[in-house]
Amino acid sequence: MGLIDNINKLFDHRIRLGIMSILVVNESADFTALKELLGVTDGNLASHTKTLEKANYIVVEKSFINRKPNTKYMITKSGRIAFSKHIEALENIIKQKE
Repeated sequence: MGLIDNINKLFDHRIRLGIMSILVVNESADFTALKELLGVTDGNLASHTKTLEKANYIVVEKSFINRKPNTKYMITKSGRIAFSKHIEALENIIKQKE
């Protein structure tokens, strides 16, 4: 088994890595919070959350709060497992001694 076998291509992008990092330590995060924490545009965030949603790594919950639309994101079990394997693979690479 190669050193980079568990590196997940979906987490290569810093914004997707950021989204997953936030969601793995929080029960959920809404669109505005993710946008502010990551310092990205609406379109950029929407594109990356859609990619993670299609992979079944996050789920999206849309609702209204005081008549304003609210979009909330949560990590799925498979998302948590995939992200954990990715982080573990990165740690293994870092720990390698030549």
